[in-house]
Amino acid sequence: MKKVLKIVGITILIIIALLIAIPFAFQGQIKDMVKRFINENVNAKVEFSDVSLSFIRSFPHAHVNVNDLVITNFEPFKDETFATAKDISFTMDITELFKSANEDPIVVNTININEALLTLKTDKFGNNNYNITKEKENQTTIESDNNNGFGFDIEDYQIKKSAFTYIDEGSHILIQVTELNHEGHGTFSAEASELDTQSEANVSISLDSTNYLSNNPVKLDALIGLDLENSKYTFKDNKGFINDLPLEFQGYVQQVENGQQIDILFENPESDFKSFLAVIPKTYSKNIENVQTTGDFKVKGIIKGLSSEETIPNLDVSMTSNNASFKYPDLPKRVSNITIDTRIKNETGKTDETYIDIKTLNFKIDEDVFKSSATLKNLTKNMLVNANVDGVLNLGNITKVYPVALENTLTGILKGKVNTSFDMNAIETNAYERIKNNGSASITDFVFSSKDIVNPIHISEANMTFNPGKVSLNNFKAKTGDSDLNASGTINNLLGFLLSDNTLKGNFNVNSNVFKVSDFMSEDETVSEGNKTSSDSESLKIPAFLDCTINANAQTVVYDNLNLKNVTGTLFIKDQKASLQNMTSSLFDGKLAINGAVSTKEDIPVFDLKLGAQDFDIAQSFKGLELLQNLAPIAKLLQGKLNTTLSLSGSLDKEFSPVMSSVSGDALAELLTSQINTQDGLISKLQSSLSFVEFDKLDLKDVKTKLDFADGKVAVKPFDLKYKDIAIEVSGSHGFDKTLNYNAVFNVPAKYLGSEVNQLIGKINDAEVNNITIPVTANISGAFTNPTVKTDLTSGVKNLTNQLIEIQKQKLLNQGKDKVKDLIGDVIGGNKTKTDSLKKEQNNSVTDVLTDILKSKKPQDSTATDTTKSSTKVIKNVLGGLLGSKKKKEKDSVR
Repeated sequence: MKKVLKIVGITILIIIALLIAIPFAFQGQIKDMVKRFINENVNAKVEFSDVSLSFIRSFPHAHVNVNDLVITNFEPFKDETFATAKDISFTMDITELFKSANEDPIVVNTININEALLTLKTDKFGNNNYNITKEKENQTTIESDNNNGFGFDIEDYQIKKSAFTYIDEGSHILIQVTELNHEGHGTFSAEASELDTQSEANVSISLDSTNYLSNNPVKLDALIGLDLENSKYTFKDNKGFINDLPLEFQGYVQQVENGQQIDILFENPESDFKSFLAVIPKTYSKNIENVQTTGDFKVKGIIKGLSSEETIPNLDVSMTSNNASFKYPDLPKRVSNITIDTRIKNETGKTDETYIDIKTLNFKIDEDVFKSSATLKNLTKNMLVNANVDGVLNLGNITKVYPVALENTLTGILKGKVNTSFDMNAIETNAYERIKNNGSASITDFVFSSKDIVNPIHISEANMTFNPGKVSLNNFKAKTGDSDLNASGTINNLLGFLLSDNTLKGNFNVNSNVFKVSDFMSEDETVSEGNKTSSDSESLKIPAFLDCTINANAQTVVYDNLNLKNVTGTLFIKDQKASLQNMTSSLFDGKLAINGAVSTKEDIPVFDLKLGAQDFDIAQSFKGLELLQNLAPIAKLLQGKLNTTLSLSGSLDKEFSPVMSSVSGDALAELLTSQINTQDGLISKLQSSLSFVEFDKLDLKDVKTKLDFADGKVAVKPFDLKYKDIAIEVSGSHGFDKTLNYNAVFNVPAKYLGSEVNQLIGKINDAEVNNITIPVTANISGAFTNPTVKTDLTSGVKNLTNQLIEIQKQKLLNQGKDKVKDLIGDVIGGNKTKTDSLKKEQNNSVTDVLTDILKSKKPQDSTATDTTKSSTKVIKNVLGGLLGSKKKKEKDSVR
């Protein structure tokens, strides 16, 4: 007995070992079999990472597994992924593996698909990406296709954690099925059999950008009768759920030569109004188990006809409810008097002629009654809408009757009686002539907040009249932050803004007592790290949804730290850009004119403006406007009026203030009447270095200068000042960091240099010396808060000395010329009979004159040398006292 058991044990081990080992011998054959099937049947690029075979996993059947399957389309969907699957496995009798290529097809018993993604697509030209099956030559019967391929005798199949998408670009249909789990049990090979299926998934359906289902959970347990001979599939015993709404199906689907013949009837077996709430996605409806309801709700539908490339089945789906109500247990208010009468119909089989008829959609909250009706036609193309609204709606009651968390705060009383008729293409393209509106609407105490604005907008009152093509805004009173608005005007595409995410277009006249620019800006958190203008990650944005013209009139406009008075002008807003035209204001006791633009479309806001200032109070403007402080920091020392024009561009920080390092442009400034503050450090240093100038008596009237600025530097073109009869020329540059680099050239008349210089000038005895001026240069550097002043004394002394010497030389030369001229005149015009002694005397006189001239030219001439030394000594003494230390030592007087 032990020997028998031992033999049996050894045999079992050998069988197990063979079951494990043999599949490795067939790996190549399995791969070849799969590749052969693909090449013979599929017109697409198919890839997989591996194909494995096991005799153990599904014993006594063979188990084949294909991993990481990817199917990619050829033209006209080149390189688009048609399908992927993490793994596909199927089982078959082991004997099927030993069939040769010329034998009957290999029969598969079960199929399991895991994590598959399938995309079915029809482009606008009618091409289908799922037409990937190869057509075989001389194919006349289905049986002729069975050779050298696979056959199916399926008992079980399963699809897990999968999804598929259907896209019809021509009809604008999008169907998405996610979280799909489906399994079926039955036999396909029998002529008449049954298939027991269980399915669950989340379904989204949109038609022409309108969502009819949004990730709604769907379940279906169906027993389907299979008549394979006639390709007919009958729903025998089934029940499905859309969210929690139960639906029962009856009817069949039959495959015919040119499509599918469908005849299905469905309805909800229950009629409680709670069934209506069950249709709404649970994300919005929440838990409806304890909701109190009255009244009924009935869904009934018929789908009957041929589904083909040219036609769809006729449809007649109705939803009705009469005198219903509901109340959530945790909310204070009830919705009552609910009446619904809606149908989805197609009576011709043409897709374009499907329409939705909402005959009645009425309800009541408290004493507010809301009535509406609408028809939607041409659903698959350019949808036509005709709607009527008549009633009162308290927007604040929405969250009191229904458990919805609104993204934005919304309150107010809406009253309206409006009829509108339009097509969606007219909305999207702003074809106003095809948008027919009639009626009126008003809203009171409306509060709205959005990510596009900083503060909630409180509209106390607004009245609109709806006319064909536009909406007239008769009255609009609102506040946001500290700002108030009173407006009227026209809106061209209100429906486009509300229904299609279009921009809000219009023309408005706006009056305001206080308008703060920052109240109308949004905070944008998408600024990239590399482009930040400050350490904060948020910047203000002009709302992208605005496309309008605003004629503004404001008593006070607050921008940054400025209060602009009596602001008028036109503002054009479009594409996150605000363009200002003929904007005028009172500021700093003067007038300001602005033209230009500010754009916030990019991550960093930018501006390009032209400013004109007239009669600005200098002290106020340079104290209140940082831009002027940086352009001309010394101007804060001045008192009086200023005229200037500025052209400037650059970037803005998160508070909409200019980033000074980015600003470039030019300015032309004119001082009208002004005084200077001599107590400032810079003026004090100039005063101590240039004691002959009293800076509080500088003549600054009508001073004009031009400035160019870029890269944080301001270049000042030379301009002239006057102090008595001293001409002063100033030029140079400074940085926005308050560094200075200026030269002030003082052309000082010699007469200001004291008695010693005047004695020297008197000895020269020439009228030209009265016009002598000494250019003394004061170099101003360092920082504005701690300036350094240096004067060029040596240059001044040398200049004065050279001028006096030159005058003396010219005087001597002129004297010599006069003597020569007189002598020559005497020789030519005198008595030719004069004695030789006379001629000798005349020749000696000429010699003396020429000698004097030559001596005056030579530096070793004692007279010239003494004169130069004496002049230099005196000038040094005088300038030293004027420009240097006030404790001047007495020097020897000029001899």
